[in-house]
Amino acid sequence: MAKVKYYYDSDTLSYRKITVKKSDYYKKTIFGILGVLLIAFAGFIVLSQFIMSPNERAQKRELENLKLHYELLSKRMEESSSILAQLQERDNNIYRTYFEANPIPDEQRKASFGGVNRYKNLEGFDNSKMIKKLTKDIDVLSKQLAVQSKSLDEIVSLAKEKEKMLASIPAILPVKLEDMTRMASGYKWRMHPILKIRKFHKGMDFTAPTGTPIYASGNGIVIRAQRSATFGKVVYIDHGYGYKTIYAHMSKMKARKGQKVKRGDLIGYVGNTGRSVSSHLHYEVHKNDRALNPINFYYGDLTPEEFAAMQKAAEEEGQSYD
Repeated sequence: MAKVKYYYDSDTLSYRKITVKKSDYYKKTIFGILGVLLIAFAGFIVLSQFIMSPNERAQKRELENLKLHYELLSKRMEESSSILAQLQERDNNIYRTYFEANPIPDEQRKASFGGVNRYKNLEGFDNSKMIKKLTKDIDVLSKQLAVQSKSLDEIVSLAKEKEKMLASIPAILPVKLEDMTRMASGYKWRMHPILKIRKFHKGMDFTAPTGTPIYASGNGIVIRAQRSATFGKVVYIDHGYGYKTIYAHMSKMKARKGQKVKRGDLIGYVGNTGRSVSSHLHYEVHKNDRALNPINFYYGDLTPEEFAAMQKAAEEEGQSYD
């Protein structure tokens, strides 16, 4: 059944009757509802751009935290790189210089990683640029740390070897200063007391009573402990690094061939054996089979004043005993 409605006609100044079909009424109602729903949906879309859901707010907070952690990590990376650079500088200019090792070239320390697609799997994300930069920085720092770690291992090895070398090089008097009567003859030309010819004296003679202890001047291995016509009872020590020492005219040898000795170990006693005219120790220092002046190898045992006095005595023309 059609629905009757009236409307006011302003032209005729009267009400006119119209008939509205139910189908038209339903259509208008449906279209009205659809319009309201469309407007509501559009409003929801617009508002959703400004009003975030709890999940979105949580994601935003997480992203902000990640960015904050990234900034903190980047700052720590910069600080670590700065500390590493200082360590590299000391490594090349102090440690390696002291231990006489070649510095590590910059191209070796800062070599880049090969492969243009190394970080390809990090592309395509919202923060790819940030992630790639941090990953590259970590890779570079990791490689530099590996190079520096290897270098420090080498420095430790060099330090141990240096310590071993310093302990081996002759550095003390073979006879204690308080046990000596005097320093009889130095490293120089002088008249031989038995042969009566001018001959170069390759060592130093220390006068002391027979039985006075004689000590190894550095760590090493006894390579000879024997009796000879010239040196009498004599001990030879190989200290390594090209150094050897000779202790001659002993009254008694305590060290034996093949024995390992340390600086300050008792190796024998002063005597007057071999080609000698009085009780004393004849002491020589050799480097690469060449005799050196022993006066330069007492730095671990004498004060500056004592060294100056011994040097003066060695230069004087005194009595020679062998």
